[in-house]
Amino acid sequence: MKSRIALLFIAVILGSCVSTKKLLIQGDYDQVINRSIKKLIKDPNSTEDAQLLDQSYNLANERDYSRAKYLRQEGNPATWDEMFSLFSALKFRQENVRKVMPLHIGSKVIEYPIIDYDAQIIEAKVKASDYYYNDGKRLMAQNNREAYRTAFYQITKARGYAGGAYLDADNLLQECRIKGISRVIVSIQNATIIKLPDNWVRDVLTFNTDGLNSEWVEYNFAQMNNNTQYDYAINVVLQEINISPDNQSDKDYMVKKDVPDGFTYLIDSKGNVRKDTAGNDMKVPKYKNLACSVIETLQQKKANLTGTIEFIALNPDRQLKKEPIGSETIFEWKSARAIGDIGALSPEQVKMTQVKPAPFPNDFDMIGRTTENIRKAVRDVIYRNRPLIR
Repeated sequence: MKSRIALLFIAVILGSCVSTKKLLIQGDYDQVINRSIKKLIKDPNSTEDAQLLDQSYNLANERDYSRAKYLRQEGNPATWDEMFSLFSALKFRQENVRKVMPLHIGSKVIEYPIIDYDAQIIEAKVKASDYYYNDGKRLMAQNNREAYRTAFYQITKARGYAGGAYLDADNLLQECRIKGISRVIVSIQNATIIKLPDNWVRDVLTFNTDGLNSEWVEYNFAQMNNNTQYDYAINVVLQEINISPDNQSDKDYMVKKDVPDGFTYLIDSKGNVRKDTAGNDMKVPKYKNLACSVIETLQQKKANLTGTIEFIALNPDRQLKKEPIGSETIFEWKSARAIGDIGALSPEQVKMTQVKPAPFPNDFDMIGRTTENIRKAVRDVIYRNRPLIR
């Protein structure tokens, strides 16, 4: 058992070693460095981990130096951000390996020289912030929504590098935010022949808008503000409302039932009461027939509302999409009355006869009943077509 545990332990160690070497082959040098440092802290005399660390450290530095040299020679101001990252990585890597310095590889002792990267980091930071700031202002000069959005991110990066060095950064960001947002006005147009109550119209557009607004899209369900420039319009057009007349239909049927009604004696051929084997009079149960007429009444009324939702890009106006919407509500009421002996009826039939006819809802009540369905239809269409609003 002990030998098996020992073999398992050795397998884990070897597997870890192979995994680290695989990372080295893949070029994930910093991961190899981190693993090697952890192992060397526990065992400073581990020659294998020291060799892996030394190899990875030199390869990583060579890679980053080479890339930084190329970028500097290229002279593209957009790459100062990458140069900042490269020199920051070199500095962090240098500080990281100092935890286990010096390295002992056989009889060889390795101590890396300390290099001051601060000048390169500061230079890259300043020039990166200048690039992002100037590029942001260049984009703002294009005076279009997409450019303002990109400029917002560029100036945000510049402020992240330079702190409060750009005194107008906050004002520029606010301008980008205001001019980069797409504003959407959502409204209802009643094109039916029925004047709808104002509160009903408001209720149709009163739904949960979580997840609708985004970083650069703002929906407005209130009354249009003439001082606001909208970029999109979503028009809910109610086109037709059909309300059926009050409809009542009757269905009648007869229910019959035999129920016990005492008993009579069984008479033999001589006119005497027959006896059973115990000498008792023989009796026969009697039944009587009950009958009851049931008149069931079904009351129905329907309201149907149809329309469309138009998605329009403004400035200039152009229709992006149009989708139909609809909603139907049905009033239905069942009642019944009984004529005759209700003893013939089942418990369910008796219960039905206890329900009285209901007054029919008026037309406006029927329209009000469509609110929930039409609200859901409007919400679903708007959410489904969010990609149209950019």
